[in-house]
Amino acid sequence: MLILLADEDPAVHAHIRTRLEAGGDAVFHFLERQRLHPDPAVRRRVLELLNHRAAERYDNQFLAFILSHGEQFDLEDALWAFTRTRFPEVNVAAFRAQLDAWAGQVHERLLASATGEETLLALNHVLFEELGFRGAEEDYFNPLNSYVNCVMDSRRGIPISLSAIYLCVARRLGLPVAGIGMPGHFLCRYQTPREEFYIDAFHGGRLLSRADCKRRIAQLAVEYDDSQLAPVSHRRLMQRMIANLHLIYKERKQRAEAERLQRYLVALSR
Repeated sequence: MLILLADEDPAVHAHIRTRLEAGGDAVFHFLERQRLHPDPAVRRRVLELLNHRAAERYDNQFLAFILSHGEQFDLEDALWAFTRTRFPEVNVAAFRAQLDAWAGQVHERLLASATGEETLLALNHVLFEELGFRGAEEDYFNPLNSYVNCVMDSRRGIPISLSAIYLCVARRLGLPVAGIGMPGHFLCRYQTPREEFYIDAFHGGRLLSRADCKRRIAQLAVEYDDSQLAPVSHRRLMQRMIANLHLIYKERKQRAEAERLQRYLVALSR
């Protein structure tokens, strides 16, 4: 059956795959031992099966996470739980360690007396100048721009995924930074009783005032409302991120992916 799994005839491959999937845990334990099968074609098909099985497991785990938490669940836990539904073999511990290291680079540059603006400039210098994060203007609608592991690897993302990484690093530094679901363009906001800055992670961490943001909203011909510049919960951030991705897959007519994401959106809307 392993040899037939790699058959070039799609009908044969599909039949064997269905039989193996129906075999349950015992079959998948056997397949785990075939990861290093000497035949490259068999090896590739085995990995496809194992990854599909793992993705289904992480799909259920992410749905359970959504349904068992309220508005302010741990953002980073949610981001990685979601990432695993598409990349089941992602090394989450390694990516978390990378975020720790980036926060450490920023911390080394900060003086105890640093103002909020100086702190943000140091954070921006590390993320956008040294590490090279920037908006994926040339390939904006690539689905990979919505998965934080891909964004961390490529240093390219869309406003909300770049903002999510910004929030993860800022949290490690203990900074009062929140996500802002401004119409058409997700931002972050740093706020203390004395200072307020909006951060545009898509454009190199550009610092904006509230007036700047209002002007951007006016350019969209959208009537301004204070709620447009209010912090969003982590639940609503994930909902918006997944809704963006859902729309991309719908427009590409990738039905299976669109339906998978639709299940998450229904759960997040509760």
